[in-house]
Amino acid sequence: MMQRAEFVDRFGGVFEHSPFIAERAYDDDLVRGEHLTVDRVHAALVAVFRVASEEERLGVLRAHPDLAGKLAIAGELTEDSRKEQAGAGLDRLSPEEHARFTELNTAYMQKFGFPFIIAVKGLTKDDILAAFEKRIHNSRTQEFATACGQVERIALLRLEGLLPSA
Repeated sequence: MMQRAEFVDRFGGVFEHSPFIAERAYDDDLVRGEHLTVDRVHAALVAVFRVASEEERLGVLRAHPDLAGKLAIAGELTEDSRKEQAGAGLDRLSPEEHARFTELNTAYMQKFGFPFIIAVKGLTKDDILAAFEKRIHNSRTQEFATACGQVERIALLRLEGLLPSA
């Protein structure tokens, strides 16, 4: 059976910079046994995320980097975020595209108080911009729920890279 430290080391980054989720999933005995699968670990981590306080969930949202933002330019993204953004072409934006992302990131953060979050795997920069343009008109309640759902999807995609399926 996996020890707590090993579990947190392996899955603590699945929710961006939020190891408390893996810690609680382990401590609450939500994930035990030899056969850890994507579905089992994802269900346990999501259960913890969903019962976390709104302030804690907001912290998870705020731990995510802006898309094509300052951290990306400075090379300071987590390895997962760097690969995800590069896979969507966000590391190869034209100056005009980069300016539009910067403008949207700023407006979104001012309106909602957390960065725009989208599971970028399988999306193009045009798909992402279209979602950005649409979602910026949501209410804060709608967007908080949407962003939390996207965080859960990102966690699933990251787990798929770490574990076998059922």
